[in-house]
Amino acid sequence: MSDSYENPLCKRYASKEMRSLFSDDVKFSTWRKLWVALAESQKELGLDISAEQINEMKAHINDINYDAAAEFEAETRHDVMAHIKAYAEQCPNAKPIIHLGATSCYVGDNADIIIQHSALLHIKKLLVNAIEKLYVFAEKYKALPCLAFTHFQAAQPTTVGKRAALWIQDLLFDLEQLEFALENMKLLGCKGTTGTQASFSALFNGDHEKVKLLESKIAEKLNFDKIYQVSGQTYSRKVDYYLLSVLSGIAQSGYKFSNDIRLLSNLKEVEEPFEDKQIGSSAMAYKRNPMRSERIASLARFVTATALNPALTASAQWLERTLDDSANRRIAIPEAFLATDGILSLVTNIAGGLTVYPKMIEKHLKEELPFMATENILMYCVKKGGDRQLLHERIRLHSVAAATAAKQGGENELIEFILEDETFDISRHELNQLLNAENFTGRAKEQTEEFLTGVKTILEKNRELLGADIEIKV
Repeated sequence: MSDSYENPLCKRYASKEMRSLFSDDVKFSTWRKLWVALAESQKELGLDISAEQINEMKAHINDINYDAAAEFEAETRHDVMAHIKAYAEQCPNAKPIIHLGATSCYVGDNADIIIQHSALLHIKKLLVNAIEKLYVFAEKYKALPCLAFTHFQAAQPTTVGKRAALWIQDLLFDLEQLEFALENMKLLGCKGTTGTQASFSALFNGDHEKVKLLESKIAEKLNFDKIYQVSGQTYSRKVDYYLLSVLSGIAQSGYKFSNDIRLLSNLKEVEEPFEDKQIGSSAMAYKRNPMRSERIASLARFVTATALNPALTASAQWLERTLDDSANRRIAIPEAFLATDGILSLVTNIAGGLTVYPKMIEKHLKEELPFMATENILMYCVKKGGDRQLLHERIRLHSVAAATAAKQGGENELIEFILEDETFDISRHELNQLLNAENFTGRAKEQTEEFLTGVKTILEKNRELLGADIEIKV
């Protein structure tokens, strides 16, 4: 137990990998990598920086002296200066050249982009695995007829696999947006206090080419090939908005999936995984609540709401720089990634362990198909020589009577009413042929097959990401 607040995203929901990416160790070691890259590039471009100084800095990238940094921050009220001083304590020879010409956002913003890029790659891996699990499910059940619903009212049948294809399609939209975001991520570079690179121009005696080379060298050392051409002190906070919009899209897809599973669970047609010793309710021992799907819904609302933060932050920035973004970004960005990690882990876990109950699906179909088949029955009997207007009226009367009886707790007896009505001149065998559920699913199976062909291509393209080890804690 702890006597202080612990973030549930870290304690209960997010994976170890995502928690690690937003840890202090990764953040501050990335800052030090950026200081090393700056010094190396400056040396390569002719500044008086020795190999010994750089080697000293490299030797202390990961052994961060947090106690010293905390003491310096208490004095300076400035986290970057505190870590510069702490780094300099470990690297006395390099002390004069650490952070040379840079401003705080050189390490802060560039590190944020680097970490968010890694986090987005992790999200992509989870997303691809979620798609793969649903692909397997859709392929298995592509031909199994089931009731479709509009307004959660019984509608023309579809197939279980076709419904899963809709879930996959939403996630493919998200994958497309995620890949676009990854492709277009850029470093801030080294822009200086107001984005003009004045300090670096001074260091290189007004040599513009060297200033530009400095940025490209730093980017290359950090495995980036794009840098923002213009900025204030920070990169535009709209970048954060676009990244979290990708996460919001994933949350929306997860939410839709989870709501569908919750509805189907109530119908007893499909259920999420449920362990042998899992308890659905502390009071009602028989219950099998869809708690994983409910957790997706809960986390998804959080991510969707959190994505509003960078929109408001981007709107509120003054001229070249204000600091009213800082506290908000420290909370909103990591937590949006952590929660999205939790959502996709749950989607993957659920999709890989869904239980389908064909008999219950068939039962619901049989309850509704007679009403849906009335048009087919009418046309069939007309072809046999029946009077269309008379048949239509008889079907209307029987349908109203059957629906009323069913709503009062009886069985749907529409088929029996039609069989007993000599107006129709139709046998039970003929009616059973007309009531075959596969006659009512249109191209659901074929659409699913055609769609999954494209999904398979995407999965093959990303096969190195498959096989993620998903662990659900609670």
